[in-house]
Amino acid sequence: MNSKRNSFYLSALLMMLFFASFSYSQTSKQTTAPKNENKSKLFEETTTDSDYLIAIEKAGDVLQSAANDAEFEGSTFHLFGDIKRTESKLDLILASLKGANPNVRNQQMYRIVLKEIEQELNDQNTAINTRNQNLEKIKSRILDLRKDKTLFTLIKDTILRKQFKTELANLKKRYLKADSLMTKNQEILNLKKRLTVEHKIAVSNALTTVETKLEKSGISILKKEYPSLWSTDTTAKKTVSHNIKAKIIIEENVAAYYLSYKAGGLITLCFFMALLAWYISRNLKYLKSNGHAENLTLFNFKYLNRGVILPIAAIALNIAVVTNLYAPALFLELLQLGLLGVLTILFRKDWSGKSMRNWLLLFGLFFALCFLDLFIEVGLFQRCSFIIINVLGIRYGLVQIKSLKDQLYIKGFFKWASIIFIGLNGLSILYNVFGRVSLSNMLSLTAFISLTQIVALSVLLKIILEIILLQIYTTRVKRGIEKIFDYENLSDTLKKPFIIVISYMWLIVIASNLNIWESLRSSFGTLLNRPNTIGSITFTLGNIVLFFIIVWAAHLLQNYVAYFFGEIEDENEENINKRQHSKLLITRLIVLIVGYLLAVAASGMPLDKLSILLGALGVGVGLGLQNVVNNFVSGIILIFDKPIQIGDVIDISSERGRVKSMGLRTTKINAPNGAEIIIPNGNLLSQNITNWTYTDNFKLVDISIEITGDAAPEEINATILNSLENLPLVNNDKPSQIYYNSISDGKFKLQIKFWCSIYRTEETISTAKQVLFSNFKAKGLTFST
Repeated sequence: MNSKRNSFYLSALLMMLFFASFSYSQTSKQTTAPKNENKSKLFEETTTDSDYLIAIEKAGDVLQSAANDAEFEGSTFHLFGDIKRTESKLDLILASLKGANPNVRNQQMYRIVLKEIEQELNDQNTAINTRNQNLEKIKSRILDLRKDKTLFTLIKDTILRKQFKTELANLKKRYLKADSLMTKNQEILNLKKRLTVEHKIAVSNALTTVETKLEKSGISILKKEYPSLWSTDTTAKKTVSHNIKAKIIIEENVAAYYLSYKAGGLITLCFFMALLAWYISRNLKYLKSNGHAENLTLFNFKYLNRGVILPIAAIALNIAVVTNLYAPALFLELLQLGLLGVLTILFRKDWSGKSMRNWLLLFGLFFALCFLDLFIEVGLFQRCSFIIINVLGIRYGLVQIKSLKDQLYIKGFFKWASIIFIGLNGLSILYNVFGRVSLSNMLSLTAFISLTQIVALSVLLKIILEIILLQIYTTRVKRGIEKIFDYENLSDTLKKPFIIVISYMWLIVIASNLNIWESLRSSFGTLLNRPNTIGSITFTLGNIVLFFIIVWAAHLLQNYVAYFFGEIEDENEENINKRQHSKLLITRLIVLIVGYLLAVAASGMPLDKLSILLGALGVGVGLGLQNVVNNFVSGIILIFDKPIQIGDVIDISSERGRVKSMGLRTTKINAPNGAEIIIPNGNLLSQNITNWTYTDNFKLVDISIEITGDAAPEEINATILNSLENLPLVNNDKPSQIYYNSISDGKFKLQIKFWCSIYRTEETISTAKQVLFSNFKAKGLTFST
């Protein structure tokens, strides 16, 4: 109605513009003339031709800007493309929904996709309304031209219209262009809006259908769906093959749609896996080119030393299973079968014949179970087949599963996996016999997936640890450190946080296959997001949990970040890279600071409440935390000022040793006798420190010797210098020094000074004494120290 009314006003404006009555103008002038006859014309307000031209130009600018603003921008065409893509997506899912397998997985996938489409349609409808409002604003700008008195006077005066005939004709063209464009674009927007409304209705109806099927499915697993097994009709059906073909086609269409729907996420996963494969291949190639690839067997590698493709495929498929919980049954079961196929190839060379046969039996049972669930109609054949598979599964869990346990990297989960496997198979038989077929089929699939998934996750953990060990060893080789470190203790340390993640992944897979993950997540979400108030502070349990998770992750990351730089705490390296250690300390500090800032932001604590907390903390510092804060600040100063660094040999008070590690509160020093001295950072800054390795790692040592025999000082000097030059532990870049404390006939007392590594001082002195003794004895001189 508004558009019609506006069009009427604009038409009237043009009518007035080109067809106003000249007689009306003349009559008006004659009527008003006598009244103004005696007035002075000096200060009379008159309208000049220039004023009319300005009014015409102003109106033309308004019409031109209206035409420009009415043009669709790139974002509008992008919106139309989104509407078309949404329509295609909706048509595909509606077509699949008509003949889809009524299993719960497919219905859950449809519900999620339909809700996303519904949100897309709401956003598109809002965008169309915004553009319609913009067109209405443009029309109102044109209608405001009626308020221009000068333009209105020009329109009423026939003589003036003839005088400005050309200008008014151009003005008319601009108006017709703007009016045509706005009318056309508004029709397009109204058509798109009508489409979005129709799509919303279709989505609403489809969601109702899906929710009804899910509700019926939920009810049906709690009551008898089919007759008891002994009451089932045994009449054979001749259309079994036809039904299988039809179901295969339907499942293929559903899986193909889901694959196109999730194409972006799957491509991203493939990209990151390719990047990881390149990174691993680069490290392996570097070790191979430098003759260190064979040493990987010393680290008990099982997978990476035989290629990259299969381990990367195992990682990708594990991630794909966990990130596609609501995929169609065919898609998810193909992922599981593909994962088991990759694992079979990985196990082929390492497992014993008995273990491999048992694994292939498990693989075969799972494949048969998937085929029966997807493509065979519920009937006597399917139900009896399920029971046979369940019985074989129970026997497998009681007898044959032990051969698999001995071959896996982590065995702690296998006890629970075995209990779940046997228990779910037993329940499946019970429900199947009494007619609860949907629940029976779901329990059977969950039983086998829970067992095979724990095997896959065990392999995933082993591969991740091998990747980390490969990175550590490659970094150390690049730094010239070829020593094999204690990988077993390191692996035990590193695998603890990964076991938590793997446990979470395993529980998610089990819960999703039992179709309780969504309700569990919803219940936990409600519990964690419910506001709680204590005094004037409002918080949620979710924010608190997230706060501690981020803090824990930050501390975990700063503890383990050194391993990726090739650092091992137990190493006592002579040529340690101090610059790298300084960067590592700064990295740890940044990780902690960023972690705590993110934790505070995630907690949702208001800044005013945070200032109160900081004030209370300040009081605590003043009362009893001075030393803690002093050590923390001192640690930051030590990191950036660098008076000492990891690997330095220092003297402080009565203690001497090598700096092993530096933290934000304390510094650890390894004493020569093997003791570990822990010194607060505040003490390091408040006391005098002797740093023997601040500039370099060399120390000037001296040996006092006595030579007896017939020899000249020049001969003695030459013997000493030649002996020291042939010692690899002596730094000959700096000249050695020889001082004679006393000289008598046939007896010389000398002091020899030379430079050596401070980390091998005692060894160098001992070796030098032995070499000097041998050389002087060979010359017939007596040597003593």
